[in-house]
Amino acid sequence: MKKQKNNSVTEDKRNINSKKKERVLKVRFLGGVGEIGKNMTALEFGKDIIVIDAGVSFPGENMPGVDLVIPDYSYLIENQSKIRGIVITHGHEDHIGALPYFLKEINAPVFGTKLTLTLIESKIKEHKLDNVVFNCIKAGSVVKLGAFSVEFINVNHSIAGAVALAIKTPVGTVFHSGDFKIDYTPVAGETMDLTRIGEIGSEGVLLMMADSTNIEIEGTTMSESVVKETLDHVFSENVNRRLIIATFASNVHRVQQILDLAVKYKRKVAFLGRSMINTVEAASKIGEITIPKNLIIDVEKCENFRDGELVIISTGSQGEPMSALTRLASGEISKVVVGERDTVIISASVIPGNEKMIYGVINRLYKLGAEVIYESLEPIHVSGHALKGELRVLHSLVKPKFFIPVHGEYRHLKKHSDLAESVGVRKGNTLIAEIGDTIEFTSNSMKRGERFKAGSKFVDGVTLDGVDSFVLRDRIHLSEDGLVVVVVGVSEQSATLTSLEIIGKGLVVSEDMIEEAKDTLATFLNKIDMRAIKDESEINSLIRRSLKNYLYKKTKKNPMILPVVMVV
Repeated sequence: MKKQKNNSVTEDKRNINSKKKERVLKVRFLGGVGEIGKNMTALEFGKDIIVIDAGVSFPGENMPGVDLVIPDYSYLIENQSKIRGIVITHGHEDHIGALPYFLKEINAPVFGTKLTLTLIESKIKEHKLDNVVFNCIKAGSVVKLGAFSVEFINVNHSIAGAVALAIKTPVGTVFHSGDFKIDYTPVAGETMDLTRIGEIGSEGVLLMMADSTNIEIEGTTMSESVVKETLDHVFSENVNRRLIIATFASNVHRVQQILDLAVKYKRKVAFLGRSMINTVEAASKIGEITIPKNLIIDVEKCENFRDGELVIISTGSQGEPMSALTRLASGEISKVVVGERDTVIISASVIPGNEKMIYGVINRLYKLGAEVIYESLEPIHVSGHALKGELRVLHSLVKPKFFIPVHGEYRHLKKHSDLAESVGVRKGNTLIAEIGDTIEFTSNSMKRGERFKAGSKFVDGVTLDGVDSFVLRDRIHLSEDGLVVVVVGVSEQSATLTSLEIIGKGLVVSEDMIEEAKDTLATFLNKIDMRAIKDESEINSLIRRSLKNYLYKKTKKNPMILPVVMVV
């Protein structure tokens, strides 16, 4: 009996040790690493998951017809019963843009600051979702979500209501910076809560994930107040000219500065661009923007005022194809015709990858006769992302045991990892994650876990339906090589060819080439025993094979071939 009792004690110890081994925090990356935008990260412990952000990125040139790119959150759909909440760091599109699509499939409460939730609610209404639970928090709030306790910490960014996160887990504290900069003289709101961040660092931080966008730039970001001084100078130097200012709609503090200067210089303000109008309306409702009475006019009434009495605030600071500024530069807005009496201010920095679009817009504005002021000419914009000097400050305060850089392309992540090691993180305790990675943590270890399904989903119009890598491949194929439609008539009685038409679209072909192609295909089809063909797909394949070789020899292109077989 005694021996049996000892065995039982041994088994109990094994069970206890086994439970200890199960105390693993899993950090899953669904977006925002190896790329700028599309931010989404999940923390998982046992039967509990919290999601940090759900953003979009914008399509590249290799994505024809795609409007938005969002994370592939299949893993979260499969494990939605574990999701305790979605925590949002701030209201920029690359952090909230995917939420309407995500919330159509997953029912989970959303936590964010007042402006962040106001911007999200506007999107939710557009998508006609009515069962979303919103929880408005303030900086300093602490929320319990399953195994996690989330503290929201005030940071400065180019939008109001931005927060960092200190997440207590059973194995240690995770600090997520969100997007941030350190601004000691913000134009509105409080300074970044460096005191609280230092306290959290002193208590001990297991893992830090931090913004890497500006890691390549030494120094510190200018204060937003510098932009106000520049804008004031622009207003004073252009008293008889109409001002058109393009900025991010979400930068409500920048918009407020422009409104204040409009009052100072006795100008009326018109808004141009749907997102600008919606954001200002939402921000004014909650007191984030103060609009004096009789300041705003409808853009259609601009023609009733002299140039020196107007300022137009527009979207399109990145040269987006359908944005208000791009349409102005193309002469597509009849009520606002850009000309020699206009000064256009682009109050934003160029996001990497958008250079071609925005400089194309600037060139067109110059051709119309306007004066254009942009970042390389004046300090008309300050970044919302910390430079290298500010990142050093953050690292010195948080002092994490492990570090994973986020919000950046691979080169940004690598340089940020190097910085972390240079300011105290032990070599080997940094890791560069990829989308689909699971990184596992205990209280004293970090290692790569299993890969999971992740990547991108494409939004075409307002839905995700039917847009995948195969659809994109076909669109690219069509744009590069064109389309050839082959209409073939076949006699049902004799099983012989009765008619043949070939139509080329997006492909440079002569009438002689079309006739030669028809002769080549007709000769090929007349040699075939049509009765032996099993179904339409077989004859389609034969038509494609015959024409493909001929067309490539003649054009060095591989157009998409679409056969249409009509049995008569």
